[in-house]
Amino acid sequence: MRKIPVYTHPAAGWRALAASARKLMDYHAFVRGSRSVLSSNQPNGGFDCPGCAWPDHKTHKTIDVCETGIKVLASETMAARADARFFEKNSVAQLQQFSGYELEHAGRLAQPMVYDSKQDRYVPINWADAFARIAKQLNQLASPDEALFYTSGRLTNEPAFLYQLMVRLFGTNNMPDCSNMCHEPTSVMLGRQLGVGKATVVLEDFEQAKLILMFGQNPATNHPRMLEMLAHAHKKGCRIIAINPMREQGLSAFRNPQKPTHMVAGASDKMVDEVVQIQIGGDVALLTGMAKWLLENNKVNQAFIAEHTSGFAALNTWLAAQTWQDIEQGCGITQAAINTLAQLVADSSATICTWGMGITQHVQGDDNVAMITNLLLLMGMIGVTGGGASPVRGHSNVQGDRTMGIHESPKQTLLDSLEKTFNRSMPQASGYNVVEGAKALIDGKIKAFMSVGGNFSVAAPDSSAIQVALNQAKLTVFVATKLNETMLYPGEHSFILPCLSRTERFETSKGKQFATIEDSICQIVPTQGQLQPVSAQLKAESQILAGLAVQLFDIDNKDTGVPWQALGDDLDLVRDYIADTIEGFADFNERIRSHERGFHLYHPARHRQWQTDSGKAQFEVPKYPITYSAARLQLTASELTGMALVESKVNDKLDNKLDNKLDRSGNIQSANSQPNQQIDKQDKLTGADSLENIDRLDSLDSTDSRAWQFTSVRSHDQFNTVIFGYQDRYRNTNRRDVLFMHPDEMKKMGWQAGDRVVVSRRDNEGSVRELGPLVLTTMDIAANAVATYYPECNDIMDLGSHSLESFTPSYKSATVTLKRVAATIAMTPA
Repeated sequence: MRKIPVYTHPAAGWRALAASARKLMDYHAFVRGSRSVLSSNQPNGGFDCPGCAWPDHKTHKTIDVCETGIKVLASETMAARADARFFEKNSVAQLQQFSGYELEHAGRLAQPMVYDSKQDRYVPINWADAFARIAKQLNQLASPDEALFYTSGRLTNEPAFLYQLMVRLFGTNNMPDCSNMCHEPTSVMLGRQLGVGKATVVLEDFEQAKLILMFGQNPATNHPRMLEMLAHAHKKGCRIIAINPMREQGLSAFRNPQKPTHMVAGASDKMVDEVVQIQIGGDVALLTGMAKWLLENNKVNQAFIAEHTSGFAALNTWLAAQTWQDIEQGCGITQAAINTLAQLVADSSATICTWGMGITQHVQGDDNVAMITNLLLLMGMIGVTGGGASPVRGHSNVQGDRTMGIHESPKQTLLDSLEKTFNRSMPQASGYNVVEGAKALIDGKIKAFMSVGGNFSVAAPDSSAIQVALNQAKLTVFVATKLNETMLYPGEHSFILPCLSRTERFETSKGKQFATIEDSICQIVPTQGQLQPVSAQLKAESQILAGLAVQLFDIDNKDTGVPWQALGDDLDLVRDYIADTIEGFADFNERIRSHERGFHLYHPARHRQWQTDSGKAQFEVPKYPITYSAARLQLTASELTGMALVESKVNDKLDNKLDNKLDRSGNIQSANSQPNQQIDKQDKLTGADSLENIDRLDSLDSTDSRAWQFTSVRSHDQFNTVIFGYQDRYRNTNRRDVLFMHPDEMKKMGWQAGDRVVVSRRDNEGSVRELGPLVLTTMDIAANAVATYYPECNDIMDLGSHSLESFTPSYKSATVTLKRVAATIAMTPA
């Protein structure tokens, strides 16, 4: 598509500083927030920013925080309080009318609250009564599996360990977490292919890389501290290529606020050499073309493949069967351009592939990660300096929570270790992930829901259905720093338990406490808040979990033998248990104190040790046709909204072989079948995401009957589900009810910016879902593609549309139709 300017300034710079200061003032947190900025990501008593999981640089900088991080800190340090007086003024019904922005700015939760259905209000309760009443309701469940225990990535390692221990001793593995909704394909596929579902690089590798391929991520908004490393790598001669349906202006240039030459002279660093504007859902096709060229031109690392990998023959056969016509159709990139990109890979002695949720949040998310890993394995780029896999997770400790055991399908080694350490049996059956847990909640199988952090109903698809189900639950419990929408759908018994923020001091009779987190590159770092808590009634998450566990398992601890009260107040004691239980944490207390920036967890694949079933790195053959998303665009609106559901036929075909593909006539291409690749019943493709009719190649006209690929994005003024404001500076808009489209596509449709458009999608149950009207807004986005903001769009997504094995919802790709319903309205630029 034609390049169009949306935002003409470099990322960061003076505008970022102004926006940061403005946000601190908006939250009335200028003093407390500014003090926190100076302590953020600092060693020797500093705290780790509760924003993204990008690692801290080893060099010490007076200020090491980004614009997004400052907004998170402003939210955490605001002086306003959502206390008893706030809830006395606002009933739950009234609060349900608040926007996400209004709830976010209501203030810090300041005291424990319980829902009073007669008043339709949350009212104060003391901690002891809250713990006792919650424990009573949990113990009255017919089975522990009737409870669902959710976690977000804001939880630090020590309370995360306590949380999973409490839940497992209670008797269930129902522990979905936010990983299920973001990087689960990364965890699943890297785990299968390399042995560990985490990054194989360290930060210093970016300084040695010769080529960085960035797939499906927008660091300028989601992890801005990465920009400095990209700019540094580029200046040292590294080629950087971004593969993304949207040409995000924030990638083109970076004005570093900490460089006087930048800020005074107006200079900036270039970061990305080229943006490959791929079709939504076309990543596997592009990677297939690159791998095909590399093999056909004998540019792969044959010695590494022979010594360190398994499954190459199957992948090679599959690649040979893919045609360039399908590759080009699948990704929207010409063969010549793909070959040029592959040549860059061939010429690089050190290649890093990074990716975000633009890769994982598709029905083909597992395939996307598998093909990135396949590319790295073909070139022998695992276990080399300056090369490797670098998934960039979006929340501070989402990776650490998994390491601590927050997982609905834990490894047997973890369960065995827990049983040995605590001399108690652990539940063996897998629990519910987010998708399964939400369905069970809606179906009435879940009677009790507890979350530590997060905004479950808003983060998940089918938000409205989940909220109705929460209202019908027996028990809902929310541990959090701020009010959010999920808390406004209380069960019969509902509790809000306010906790300390990452920025606040946690001090007990055992002295000042510090916790730890794990960043995106497996570095374990300490974090210690310095501010006076905003309320004397706040407790640390470890204290809340310990207090509940005491009541849940008998106050004398006769049932578990775990000193819960001591663990809640003494995180050193928790770390001793972690050292005994979790692999890689031996001498935890000593190691975390002996290095200012913590320590790196051992990653076997980085040392070419493969903890996989085969004992080698594993090539994986994609399960979906490479034309899956592109071919669905060839369906007309009537076919999308009126076609019969063909679930049974498609599932019967998929039962034969996992990688059977439909040819253009809808028949199975048995020649492409690979051995030992069976598909389980629960992994079947269903409904609107089935493979039936996906290879139609009808020509499109310019009417509103055409199909579009729909994706969701986050604005520059939000973090995950938290809405700080309405400005998306880099996309030049001040509103959230927008639908981004390329102006060339608008012209084809006879539409223009400012028109109101309704988005329609047929879900996996056959129902038509609608979103809008949304205001048509100009964006440099790929052909046939539209985008709007998450989480407002989540009700158009259903729980049945997810990746095959990892069950990650398909937030980033859905096939939709559009209907203009109103003419142009006035638009105010950002």
